[in-house]
Amino acid sequence: MRRRLLMLAPALATLWLAGCDSRKPAFRNTDVTGAEFGKGFELTDHTGKPRTLADYHGKVVTVFFGYTHCPDVCPTTLTEMAEVMKLLGEKSDRVQVLFVTVDPERDTQELLASYVPAFDSRFVGLFGDPDATARVAKEFRVFFQKVPGSAPGIYTVDHSAGSFVYDTRGRLRLFVKHGQGAEPLAQDLRRLIDEG
Repeated sequence: MRRRLLMLAPALATLWLAGCDSRKPAFRNTDVTGAEFGKGFELTDHTGKPRTLADYHGKVVTVFFGYTHCPDVCPTTLTEMAEVMKLLGEKSDRVQVLFVTVDPERDTQELLASYVPAFDSRFVGLFGDPDATARVAKEFRVFFQKVPGSAPGIYTVDHSAGSFVYDTRGRLRLFVKHGQGAEPLAQDLRRLIDEG
């Protein structure tokens, strides 16, 4: 028995050291590699072109669900993503930011076309009809709910505030909580770009 343990010792040491590989620093945001959700979408972009996740193969893709009338989380997130793009410099050309509306009633193609690229001309707004919006939200496990306001037609939309990040091969890799800051996300995106 002792002899068998001595023979296994080098293999166990190798496995232990592999788990402690300091050459691969941990992501700053939540690693969800291997997740069984967020596998894709079928929506229309703000130019009227049908889009799926596969259209962005070869780029690191971030997906955020929001709406143009959002008073705080959505513009803050898009502003932060614009800062991330600046921090990435030339590498930002390998990143695609997607904004999926959870308010298809008000967020028309024209409104998305003026709102989303105002933060960065490369950002893309995506929309679908109510059924498509519900399907995509379910696929991504995103919550959204209309909250009536003071008069008919006036409302807000409560919604999940995180973002999803895909690597260049279209695999879901990260979940980014709202308000984590531009620098940690830029660091994680840089790592995914370098992984290729």
